[in-house]
Amino acid sequence: MSSKHKNPVAYFGASAMAAVINFPLWKASAMAQAGFEVPGSYAAAYLRALRPPYKGVVAVVGGMTWARGAIFYGSDAGRAYLESNGVARGSLAAVAAPPLVVSTLVQIVNQPIIRGSVMLQNPKSEWRTLSEALRAVARDRGAAGLWHGTSAGILKTVPKYSIAIIVKDEMERRLPPVSGEAATLGRAAVKACAAAIAGALVTNPLDVIRNEMFKTDLGLVDVVRKLEREQPRRWVARGADKNLVGVAVPVACTIFFTDLLRRRGF
Repeated sequence: MSSKHKNPVAYFGASAMAAVINFPLWKASAMAQAGFEVPGSYAAAYLRALRPPYKGVVAVVGGMTWARGAIFYGSDAGRAYLESNGVARGSLAAVAAPPLVVSTLVQIVNQPIIRGSVMLQNPKSEWRTLSEALRAVARDRGAAGLWHGTSAGILKTVPKYSIAIIVKDEMERRLPPVSGEAATLGRAAVKACAAAIAGALVTNPLDVIRNEMFKTDLGLVDVVRKLEREQPRRWVARGADKNLVGVAVPVACTIFFTDLLRRRGF
């Protein structure tokens, strides 16, 4: 395994920068996909989501930082480990298995933070902090309620990061090598954007399902039936524009900043 894969500083540092920059975009995406009622026009509702109050910001930024850092670091380190122990270099098993395993574990651990954070973005929410929201869920639905929506979360998160990492690695292999700082950064930006957009577009319907489960407390099958009844076929694209920004941008930033920090010796 190369030294740049051993050092997690670049991964978690990049993830932290991306989380701080993109919290308002995540907020707008979560509100749109959950279908929370926000007064005013579409444009006004979007702009309102980008302004304070930023409820749950510390928990969301912290959760995003460790989650994305763990997924990208674990995926690269896992691939290097597999390839150094007999798995064919660049094979589907080496590229896809690590993000599949790591992102599943991260989603399970992070689920209560995700659920509480999405609930806080409801303009009608009576809770002020993440801990208040989680205590209310545990009181009303028991500890298991904190992991409500995990199935949809895994179905959404695992493909998103798996696709993004596969595309990232494929772009790294196919893009021609360049020289010079500007050209190198441009190459890194193209790779990051392609990977992030692919992951975000494919998994938008699963984001909608997960956030609707948080809002209604219904199970996965019941939520899909409800969405299909209320918005036949249209629900799969609900919030897709904000999701492309709120999901693709932080993933692209994480990939790009990781490359940047590596070039700076981390």
